[in-house]
Amino acid sequence: MSNETTDATTTATPPPAGPQSVGLTEAQADARRRRDGPNILASTRRRAWWPRELLAQLTHFFAALLWVAAVLAFVAGLAQLGVAIAIVVMVNGVFAFAQQTRAEHTAEALGDLLPRRATVVRDGVAREIDASALVVDDIVRLSSGDRVSADLEMIHSDGLLIDTSMLTGETVPASLDDGDFAPAGSFVIGGGCLAIVRATGANTRLAAIAALTSSSDRPHTPLALELDRVVKRIAAVAVLTGAAFFGISLLLGQAPRDGFLFAVGVTVALVPEGLLPTITLSLAIGGQRMAAQNALVRRLDAVETLGSTTVICSDKTGTLTRNEMSVVEVWTDRGGATIHGNRYEPTGAVTLQAGARAAVHDLAVAARACSEGRITLDHDGWRPVGDPMEAAIDAFAHRCGEVEETVSLREFSFDAHRRRMSTVVRLGDTTLLYTKGAPEAVLAVCGGDMTVARRQAERLASQGLRMLAVAVRPLHPDEVAESVAHPTGGEVELELEARLERDMRLVGLLAFEDPPRAGVSEAIARCRELGVAVIMLTGDHPTTAEAIARKIGLSSGREDVVSGDDLPDDVDALGELIDRDGLVISRVTPEQKLRIAQALQKRGHVVAMTGDGVNDGPALTAADVGVAMGRGGTDVAREAADVVLLDDNFSTIVMAIEQGRTVYGNIRRFLTYHLTDNVAELTPFVVWALSGGRIPLAIGVLQVLSLDIGTDLLPALALGIEPPHRQVQRVASGHLLNRMVAIRAFGVLGPTEALMEMMAFFAVWVAHGWRPGDAVPDTATLVVASGAAFAAVVVGQLANAFACRSSTTPAWRIAAPMNRALVAAALAEVLLLLAFLGVGPVARLLGQTWPGLAGGFVALLAAPAVLAADAGWKRFNRGGSGSP
Repeated sequence: MSNETTDATTTATPPPAGPQSVGLTEAQADARRRRDGPNILASTRRRAWWPRELLAQLTHFFAALLWVAAVLAFVAGLAQLGVAIAIVVMVNGVFAFAQQTRAEHTAEALGDLLPRRATVVRDGVAREIDASALVVDDIVRLSSGDRVSADLEMIHSDGLLIDTSMLTGETVPASLDDGDFAPAGSFVIGGGCLAIVRATGANTRLAAIAALTSSSDRPHTPLALELDRVVKRIAAVAVLTGAAFFGISLLLGQAPRDGFLFAVGVTVALVPEGLLPTITLSLAIGGQRMAAQNALVRRLDAVETLGSTTVICSDKTGTLTRNEMSVVEVWTDRGGATIHGNRYEPTGAVTLQAGARAAVHDLAVAARACSEGRITLDHDGWRPVGDPMEAAIDAFAHRCGEVEETVSLREFSFDAHRRRMSTVVRLGDTTLLYTKGAPEAVLAVCGGDMTVARRQAERLASQGLRMLAVAVRPLHPDEVAESVAHPTGGEVELELEARLERDMRLVGLLAFEDPPRAGVSEAIARCRELGVAVIMLTGDHPTTAEAIARKIGLSSGREDVVSGDDLPDDVDALGELIDRDGLVISRVTPEQKLRIAQALQKRGHVVAMTGDGVNDGPALTAADVGVAMGRGGTDVAREAADVVLLDDNFSTIVMAIEQGRTVYGNIRRFLTYHLTDNVAELTPFVVWALSGGRIPLAIGVLQVLSLDIGTDLLPALALGIEPPHRQVQRVASGHLLNRMVAIRAFGVLGPTEALMEMMAFFAVWVAHGWRPGDAVPDTATLVVASGAAFAAVVVGQLANAFACRSSTTPAWRIAAPMNRALVAAALAEVLLLLAFLGVGPVARLLGQTWPGLAGGFVALLAAPAVLAADAGWKRFNRGGSGSP
């Protein structure tokens, strides 16, 4: 079934002979389509009803905490506070829903890039239709390069060879005879056939495998677990603090109702209302930055999970390598040659050993004669048609200038047990049997001493090159007649192959290279700097896998290679065996990939798993981050994945990990910023309690709210989108609220800011004539003093925002590009401060006014005080956490 995108619907192709010459009528096809539905694969990840998705964004644990805070604010008579909190929750929920929906729609659009066509016989005429219109009992034709879009039964196979690796993981093509089945999702790489459709859409084997993917439960992301941990701690601290102040107020003789309202205000003030929008914005911006570098994120939380990754389990072909086969060296018993060329282009340089020209000519002719794959030129340049290895042979023949068209009389398809294929070819007046396949399989049917050839095959394989051997034998006229007239399929064909494939002459060996992607060695080195282990998973031979791993700097020797056949069944034993950096697992199956992911997760790892096949789906779903290939992967793999690589490049995964760690670091920056503010906000209440109520509150609950949602929110959001720094975390993300964050916020920055706040508060008292032992100043003085304390917190937070850009470098020495959003947020914070102090109605509502000369001077000193304390801490803690 063709991948062509032409809109032609009818051709002049004559119908096949026999009882299938007519096929279904259009009326019959329409009836079956109404009965069975279109031939499409349902999404493995069904989207929930959108109101339910939106409701989920408004009712998770932290959102519920904020809803409770809003209700308590209304109960306490603080309607403004309740409304503000409700607005924050709703705006964040809608924003998160919109960002998630946008990511899903973008991922779904990938399907539009893969139009599928099928050649079907209807009403006696062969025509090309959209594959979704196929129905049961349709008669279809397949040829090399076509995609199988439904489950088919062979009516007549003409040497059909299909690639089922997307479903089975088996890299060896399968040959099909009459009566055999071809599953949907496979590709034709040789021969052709006439077949009948036996199942479509949801009834195919492909759909059954996809259903397994959708039934797999996804693990909770590290961010979700961390947020749950942080939010519960914040909630516990807020509630306990509120209860403590309620008790203190009662001890100080306040009425229970007033004490309760006071405690509610304190509790609500400690809830970080800006946490949700900051996290959502950080994830959204991180996802957009990844998309700009060819990593499409399908779920927002996958942005952060990538940053927490500790192990990457990566496919080799197409991810670590370019998946572009080319013949780079050949060997014959009369000398060899080295071939140079660019991808599949037909031009290149061939360096021949002395006396080898004729032998290399014969090898090029023989290899091309028993290959159907070819190279073709389109708008994207030269590309392979059919099997990539056979297309590389065609390019090799063109580079040698030996492109002789031959007439194929009979083909014996590749067989997994024989590991070779043969073609009966007429070349001029001579009929020859050409055989190509794995060296050990071809050398076994050659006459003479093959010791030297075997030694050469081992030498080339040790360099990471894939090998093919080619042999030839002239056929007698009676053998030609028998091969042409002999029926295909079954034991009789195997007997004929055995009679013909004997006493052959080795023409030579071809060595193919699938070169590593540019930059992959540097990407692996970067993974090690980031503390991320890399494990290569491949279906290749161990020797080839080992050579590639050495070439890209992944491993250093044979001891790092494990065969999939040797993996233990016990999950604990498996985890112990594979839990190491630089491991290469060869001959691995997709089922084993699932077990590998589970074994590593059981040992505490956050696993990123790459995959492109249909039955990679369960492994991609079970991994913490499933990474699918956007170019070469299947629809099922992309549906199962969290991230789709639009360039199929390993380096893109490493970039995404760095971006994920940047996002996690940004969330930690915001936490540091907010917790510092919390210390300053709580300090006036502590001073009030310790003084037995004799010292009035420097700032009240509404002022705390205006700090959290007014002046602090924009700088917090700007910190959430801090651009990546040159040095990101060298270890996985760890806890959001770790020891360093707590010490820095609660032990250094917070107390400094609180000290300047109370100094500004009392500076106004002193400026108005107050002295120790005097009574509390009048209300007018307290309003000015409260404005000074408020201004000190805002100014301190301005400095804190720039200090929080790094946990290791003073604000004035940070080498990263300036965060323009933070500069704009700082200017907005200054304007808001002026409005909160100078706009009469607002200032009266908050209970403050201009701080005066003395209070204003001390408030301005809060900025250098915070920056100095931050620089001192960073110098004392040099080396710190290594976080940005």
